[in-house]
Amino acid sequence: MKTFAELGLSEPILRALSTEGFSVATPIQEQSIPVLMAGKDLLGIAQTGTGKTAAFALPLLEGLKKGRKPMPKAPSHLILAPTRELAAQIAQTLERLGRPLQVRVGLVVGGAKPGPQIRALGLGLDILVATPGRLMDHMQAGHVRLDHTRSVVLDEADQMMDLGFLPAIQQILSKLPRPRQTALFSATMPPEIRRLGQEFLTNPVEVSVAPAAQPIAKIQQTLLLANQGDKAQTLVGLLETEPVNQAIVFTRTKHGADRLEKTLRAKGVNAQAIHGDKNQGQRDRALAAFRSGRVHVLVATDVAARGIDVEAVTHVFNYDLPNVPEAYVHRIGRTGRNGREGHAISLCDPSEYGLVLQIERLTQVRLLPDGVRRPSPVRGFKTGSGRPNSSGQKQHQRRANAPKPHAVSSSSPHAPHASHAAPKGAGNAGAGRGAFRPAARTGADSGAGRPGRKAA
Repeated sequence: MKTFAELGLSEPILRALSTEGFSVATPIQEQSIPVLMAGKDLLGIAQTGTGKTAAFALPLLEGLKKGRKPMPKAPSHLILAPTRELAAQIAQTLERLGRPLQVRVGLVVGGAKPGPQIRALGLGLDILVATPGRLMDHMQAGHVRLDHTRSVVLDEADQMMDLGFLPAIQQILSKLPRPRQTALFSATMPPEIRRLGQEFLTNPVEVSVAPAAQPIAKIQQTLLLANQGDKAQTLVGLLETEPVNQAIVFTRTKHGADRLEKTLRAKGVNAQAIHGDKNQGQRDRALAAFRSGRVHVLVATDVAARGIDVEAVTHVFNYDLPNVPEAYVHRIGRTGRNGREGHAISLCDPSEYGLVLQIERLTQVRLLPDGVRRPSPVRGFKTGSGRPNSSGQKQHQRRANAPKPHAVSSSSPHAPHASHAAPKGAGNAGAGRGAFRPAARTGADSGAGRPGRKAA
C-alpha cells in the first residue's frame, strides 16, 4: 500500500491528512486518486467503509487553485449523494481536509431551511455537496447554475437509483458543461448504473476493490430463522449474548422502527430510532448520541442510515430483510469499516425466504439453510458466510438439537435449523434490566485496545 505522499498530493493536504491521523492510502484511494488527478473520468466499484470519500475528495481539493474566487451561484465542483446524512458527512470531510486551503464547501439537502443554502450559493462555492431533489429545487428557482461546474461526483449511485433519483440526475448532468470530469462510485453495478456511465462518462477508467455486490470480506454474515412475532424477543436476547459494542438494527418501515424502539426500551435496551419522518434536528441529535456512545442501538430504515460512519459499530441486525437485495450490501457495510471485523445477523421469517434467495444470487454467498431451501437450490454459491466455508450444509443441520438459538457466524456449526425458530424468552431477553450490556467498551468509549485510525 502506498502513502499519500507517494500519490503526489501537495504538502498542505498531506499536513491536513497527518493532522487527521492518515498516512497510508486504502486500495480504492490508491487506485482512484492518480486517475482523478490526471483529469480522467472514473467508474468506481467500492463498498462503504473502504475510504472512497477521500478517494474523490482529495483530488478535488488538490485541483483547487490558489487565489481562486468562486463565481456567485456557480460552484466549481459538484458532489451528489443520496441522503442528507451522507451529504453532510462528505461536506465535513472536505472541510477538515481542505482547512489549509480555506476551501468553501456548501451543503444543499432537503429537510433544512433553504435560506442559509441560498445565501451560501450566492457567495460562491468551491465545492457543492447536494442531494438531487433539493438541488433541483434551487436550480429551478435560479439560485444555482451549473454551466461553470468543472467536475461532478456521483457517490453511491446505486442507492440514488433505488430512491428514484435517476430522472433528476439525468437532468442535473445535462446542465453541466462539456468537457468536464465525471466520477461515479457505486457499491453494486446494476445495468442502470452501467447505462448511466455510458451516457455521461467519457472513456472512464474502471477501478474496483471488490467484485460488484460482494460484501466486505471481514464481515461475518449469519442468518437466524425466527417467526415475525418472535423477532423482537430474539433480538433482545442477541443484544444480551453477543459481544455488541454498538449496533444498527434495520427495519423495513418507519412505523416498524418506532415500534421496535419502544419495545427495546421497554426491555432495558438503550435504543433510538431514526427515519425519514424525523425532522433534521431529531435525526442530527440521534446520530450525535449514537456517535458519542450515549445510545448503543440505532434502529433505522435504509434511507436514514446512509452516511452513518461510526467505527464502533460491531454489529448490524437485519430485523426485516430488505425488499431490494442491493440494500443488503449497503446495510451490512455499516459494520466492518476501515479494515475492522464486523458481524451482520439477519432474522428471517418464512415469508422472507424468497428475499434471501435474491440476496444470495446478488452476493454469491449461501445463507439459507438447506432444510428450508427449495428442491432445486441456487447454484454456484460459496457455502457458509462472508468467510467461505465448505461445511455450510452440515452447519445448519447440527444446530437443530441446540437448546437455545444464538447469533453466531454461519461458518461455525451453530446456524439455526428451520424447525427451531427462536423460542420465546430466549437468552433471558425479557429481564428488562441490563438487557444490553456491551462486552468490553472499545473504540470511542474506552481508548483501550482501540484499533488503528480509520481510513480517510
